[in-house]
Amino acid sequence: MSNKDFLPINGTDYVEFYVGNAKQAAHFYQTAFGFQPLAYAGLETGLKDRSSYVLRQGKITFVLTAAMTPESPIAEHQKQHGDGIKVIALWVDDATHSWKETTQRGARSYMEPKTVIDENGEIIMSGIYTYGETVHMFIERKNYFGPFMPGYRKWEPEYKPADVGLKYVDHIVGNVGWGEMNKWVNFYGKVMGFEQLVSFDDKDISTEYTALMSKVMANDNMRIKFPINEPAEGKKKSQIEEYIDFYRGAGAQHVAMATDDIAETIAKLRSRGVEFLRVPETYYDTVMDRVVQIDEDLETMKKLNILIDRDEEGYLLQLFTKPVEDRPTVFFEIIQRKGAKSFGKGNFKALFEAIELEQESRGTL
Repeated sequence: MSNKDFLPINGTDYVEFYVGNAKQAAHFYQTAFGFQPLAYAGLETGLKDRSSYVLRQGKITFVLTAAMTPESPIAEHQKQHGDGIKVIALWVDDATHSWKETTQRGARSYMEPKTVIDENGEIIMSGIYTYGETVHMFIERKNYFGPFMPGYRKWEPEYKPADVGLKYVDHIVGNVGWGEMNKWVNFYGKVMGFEQLVSFDDKDISTEYTALMSKVMANDNMRIKFPINEPAEGKKKSQIEEYIDFYRGAGAQHVAMATDDIAETIAKLRSRGVEFLRVPETYYDTVMDRVVQIDEDLETMKKLNILIDRDEEGYLLQLFTKPVEDRPTVFFEIIQRKGAKSFGKGNFKALFEAIELEQESRGTL
């Protein structure tokens, strides 16, 4: 049965991070990544247990939520995992139907369908658990006309740094434990009707020291793409093991955000203090043997340390930030697709070597 029969998804609705300090995290995403203030919920809106800041850039919406009390489940999540992604919310036409279809197929319920209402209309939301403590919320917003959702008020600070050209969520990667990749691939196939787009094994993604395996699951219209990674045997500890050790279990590793002009976006992000992985300069000696031709200036790509890869349908440009919190866990990818549908397989080795250098400096390789 194809996905469009039982679980149509329009796109990513929002990504919610549980963080130690939402007010300061919001300032970081505004300043460093150019997200624009959208909505707020907290003490002033009648919430006693949490505060949430909602930011948007293009079609990307981030919700940054922190606990007000130490006994809150949000505080417990942050204590266990550090700052991390709790909710990957999916925009659907029918949140009740989405919940029924996925729970009937074996998903564990996180939230039964509920309707929230204010003067701007209503939202129907429901949710299921996926890997680790990560949750998919189904958000039905066709009858809502406010800034974000009921319970939030418009957030209009004076401080609004310009955006950096980020457009939409390209994909979100999950890291799972040893031998768990196929379990979660099957979950997305059976429970959500996703299909496997691509598979990488440890021969594809390895260096002298470390390896991983990955399968990419995608929904019917290809707007939702979830690569699932698991560690593979290597001489030393892979980045996936490092993540799982520090995150204390499975979780979302990175959000890939698309841009139409990666050189401009990366230059702006660098100027605002965002730190990126550095691949060795020798990478550029041979990259054009693989990629053959690009519209961009290679010297500019080299100067900004942007990676390039090609598949049958075109090429892509990508770059990964260093982790954006104290634990070496969550990071971001900036990606520009020029026809390519793939995930930069030709860059894996260079990226891994760059990550291993970081791991070595952290003493976790």
